[in-house]
Amino acid sequence: MKNIYLLLSLLLFLSACDTPKKTSNEQKDTPINEFAIIIHGGAGTILKKNMTPEKEAAYKTKLEEAIRTGYEILKNGGSSGDAVVKTIQVMEESPLFNAGKGAVFTHDETNELDASFMDGKTLNAGAVAGVKDIKSPIEAARIVMTNSDHVMLSGSGASQFAKEQGLEIVDPSYFYTENRFKSLQRIKDKEKTALDHNDKEASFYDADIKNSKFGTVGCVALDKNGNITAGTSTGGMTNKRWGRIGDSPIIGSGTYANNKTCGVSSTGWGEYFIRSQVAYDISAQMEYQQKSLKEATKDVIQNKLTKLGGTGGVVALDKNGNMSFEFNTAGMYRASMNDKGDLIIKIYND
Repeated sequence: MKNIYLLLSLLLFLSACDTPKKTSNEQKDTPINEFAIIIHGGAGTILKKNMTPEKEAAYKTKLEEAIRTGYEILKNGGSSGDAVVKTIQVMEESPLFNAGKGAVFTHDETNELDASFMDGKTLNAGAVAGVKDIKSPIEAARIVMTNSDHVMLSGSGASQFAKEQGLEIVDPSYFYTENRFKSLQRIKDKEKTALDHNDKEASFYDADIKNSKFGTVGCVALDKNGNITAGTSTGGMTNKRWGRIGDSPIIGSGTYANNKTCGVSSTGWGEYFIRSQVAYDISAQMEYQQKSLKEATKDVIQNKLTKLGGTGGVVALDKNGNMSFEFNTAGMYRASMNDKGDLIIKIYND
């Protein structure tokens, strides 16, 4: 009998030894959400003390409308691409955000819009830059990806392509909002004062620009087929000159998606995001350094971008449905939903 017990104990021990243990990397690959969606509506100096209850409620209501639009598509088995476009269009059509209808004004008092779209399965991408009459820049970016041999089209050429593809073209006055126009005039007044006086006032002007809100909108979605899509849309920077283009339409800076790693949409001071290749860097750290989504987003935003002097943030979502909001500003309009329907909506740095 004693020998039988010894034999059974030995067999159990050998069986346990044969069972492979999960490595830390394999544990990272355990899906936590079958599908998920995450959005932003811009990052910057967004302080509760400067926000009325009515305005705060308006932002939260629109963020919820946008993210639920994409969530329903994903829940019903739709593609992450459709979810991203439809979600961003809700924000493009709202004057609350610096995209589409709410786009800021250039120095010449026009609206110039940028957008990009990327598919994580194929690594195909599309973008438009400096467009003035395309109602939905994010839709145009997707059409550039699917219906052309190019990645980025700009200005009048992008508009001509959009017309040929049957996209909705509007009079440029569609993008006019009184609030954005007044913002431009205030900055122009400060600019004139700075030029007319001394360096001290000029530095005040610089600080005012640096601390202003950049209201780019973006979305990343993971669908039930495991496909990740990312998209970003913006009106750019108030008072921009000379056809300035920021990071939003640039693949790897404002938008990136790769089914092997993650999807990212950026918002902030575009010049720094371009120089840092923020969106791609997050994916690269995950792929080559085996970092988690949270580790990669934190390093890129809080370490690399901050040291360079850049401000802003990202929303990101990995292949297993993990999500990350990461920003180095006082606030970021943001929301997320997982496959269980759990909704998170936040504005401030809390």
